[in-house]
Amino acid sequence: MCSGDGECRPLGFLLGLPFAFLSLLVSIVGLVIWIVGLLLSCICPCCLCVTVIVEMALELVKAPIHVMGWFTSQIPC
Repeated sequence: MCSGDGECRPLGFLLGLPFAFLSLLVSIVGLVIWIVGLLLSCICPCCLCVTVIVEMALELVKAPIHVMGWFTSQIPC
């Protein structure tokens, strides 16, 4: 089943799908926070805390990719 390079992990991918779905929901929340944070930073660019919130929201948006990568790397072929 594996191509020999050690990167083929279909079981990890399948087991990670429910968690990727949950992290997709979290990323949607992160997207909303990111949009609101961008609007607030345009209104008042002197607020440093808004910038930190926008950066954290970007990490929430990237969550599904991180979750699938983690699950795929944990389960051997």
